[in-house]
Amino acid sequence: MTSTSRAETVLVTGATGFIGSHTWVDLLAAGHRVVGVDNFVNSSPRVLDRLRKVVDGDIDFVRLDVRDRAALGDVFRRWKIDSVIHFAALKAVGESVDIPLEYYDTNVNATLGLVRVMAEHGVRRLVFSSSCAIYGAADKVPIAEDTPARPTNPYARTKWMCEQILADLCARDPSWHVTSLRYFNPAGAHESGLLGEDPRGVPNNVMPYLAQVAVARRPELSIFGDDYPTPDGTGVRDYIHVVDLAEGHRLALDHLDDQAGHRVINLGTGAGTSVRELLAAFSAACARDLPSRVVARRPGDVAALVADAALARTALGWSARRDVADMCRDAWEFQRLNPGGYDDEEEPDELVGQP
Repeated sequence: MTSTSRAETVLVTGATGFIGSHTWVDLLAAGHRVVGVDNFVNSSPRVLDRLRKVVDGDIDFVRLDVRDRAALGDVFRRWKIDSVIHFAALKAVGESVDIPLEYYDTNVNATLGLVRVMAEHGVRRLVFSSSCAIYGAADKVPIAEDTPARPTNPYARTKWMCEQILADLCARDPSWHVTSLRYFNPAGAHESGLLGEDPRGVPNNVMPYLAQVAVARRPELSIFGDDYPTPDGTGVRDYIHVVDLAEGHRLALDHLDDQAGHRVINLGTGAGTSVRELLAAFSAACARDLPSRVVARRPGDVAALVADAALARTALGWSARRDVADMCRDAWEFQRLNPGGYDDEEEPDELVGQP
């Protein structure tokens, strides 16, 4: 196992999103230059100010939609991009069932346009933000990378299609180095409380929903089904701290040159946590019992998704270091300091003057 670990100029798409912003911080800390792009469809422009505080410096950012190939080409002409980490996508399972064409247009077309522009500018190093949702209802848990793909919803199918596009591209042109990271359920926040998960509208993921219940923005947590074949009947997921996830993306970038072509790597902890267990953990973090009620299952959900993360350890030297208690503590700290999210009219007093 080797690593490039050289300083690069990295284009990060979806850079002001939950995972993108934390990865931006990690890349800068490792000595890389980052050029971020985003259209703020599911993020806030105020993330940029928070990033400047966290890194204590200026940042390079362009507002654009990755599907706009002309604007994207301008970025490649302005900066000498060495590699790309591609996060920009719509990502809610339930929403994808309701508006599938939007998901195919945004997720697949953005990826197609991106690799075309990369090729035009001689950039062939890419880390792709994929998803464990590709596995669907796997026969065996934990789930290894050779598990057959069985996507059960449009969101998962868009990620699977993007992976197939990238694999076909690499098969045709062996000068490409692409890693698709299938990660499980990101959670937590930056320890400063400046960066965290703040989705637009009603959260589609359980952790930010719990955080909003904890600050009374939502009345209670809806548990989507308690009749799954799991120990307590609720869905089991492999939650991974967003800071661990950011480190995984940086290490995937460092190891792109280990082999040519397309490879798939899981990022997860290997430990499953049920919705009821997560509810108890978050209640402990915020020191009060959070209300909940059981409702019908969501279309496209599966009983359990837990990673076999052995390949990440051997190929990248990566493993998750933070547990569910850490995730709940950090997510609660972000929500406590930002009860209305990034777009509150005023900064909380606790943030004023922080670096």
